[in-house]
Amino acid sequence: MTDYGHDLLFGTFVTPRNRPPHHAVEQALVAEEAGLDLVTFQDHPYQAAFHDTWTLMSWVAARTERIRISANVHCLPLRPPAVLARAAASLDLLSGGRIELALGAGAFWDAIEAMGTDRLTPGESVTALEEAVRIIRGIWAADERERLVVDGEHHRVSGAKRGPAPAHRMEIWLGAYKPRILRLTGRLADGWLPSLSYLPGGAADLAELNARIDEGAELAGRDPRSVRRLLNVGPELGAAQLAEIALEHGTSGFIIASDDGDTTRRFAAEVAPAVREAVAAARS
Repeated sequence: MTDYGHDLLFGTFVTPRNRPPHHAVEQALVAEEAGLDLVTFQDHPYQAAFHDTWTLMSWVAARTERIRISANVHCLPLRPPAVLARAAASLDLLSGGRIELALGAGAFWDAIEAMGTDRLTPGESVTALEEAVRIIRGIWAADERERLVVDGEHHRVSGAKRGPAPAHRMEIWLGAYKPRILRLTGRLADGWLPSLSYLPGGAADLAELNARIDEGAELAGRDPRSVRRLLNVGPELGAAQLAEIALEHGTSGFIIASDDGDTTRRFAAEVAPAVREAVAAARS
């Protein structure tokens, strides 16, 4: 049994295709009314069929009152980190502290390059991600008097003004699968956000991937428990399966991919409470 010490969190991953313009906002309202903790949205700025994610998140924040909001995950190569930091902090302040920041190093490079940025190798993209996290956290450190200087290979700021600080201690979650970026997650991140569908061996792969994160944390002098383990899952998984994943691998955040209100309501009303009950009973 693995326990990284975080309360269970349940959310939804809205990825509307060929839907009316306000469908994603309506699904966020369904998720909040159903009692979920979090609503997340894809961020593929090269995909003309989707709304811009920051515009969508801002609209959702204005229409909701309680639910936390995040991308799943932001396409860092098309989001300059200093500007991204200010956008996230600003929306967190405006929403009363309901924003989390999830980042990806970039995956669909033909589409990314077509939008006007340079193509990076896998190794370069991980280096760029590490530099970006340093810049974002530096911008948020509004109480520090010195201007921010980060002279990276891919991201640089030379005397940027700091601030604003977010309304709450905003977490940075990384979408990661390969060894180097997993160790980076352990060194620097507050959470890990992969998708179960991307794991060739399914949930059985989580043990090895978690070990890489733990290794990175320990080498950096961090407690591995400081890194929350989240997981994007499909609606076909039931409470017993999710409880098993939580208990065996320490996963404390389950985010269901759903563009259907009834599926979201059923997940919130039936699956999430059953998982909480089963995990609490096993750990007591």
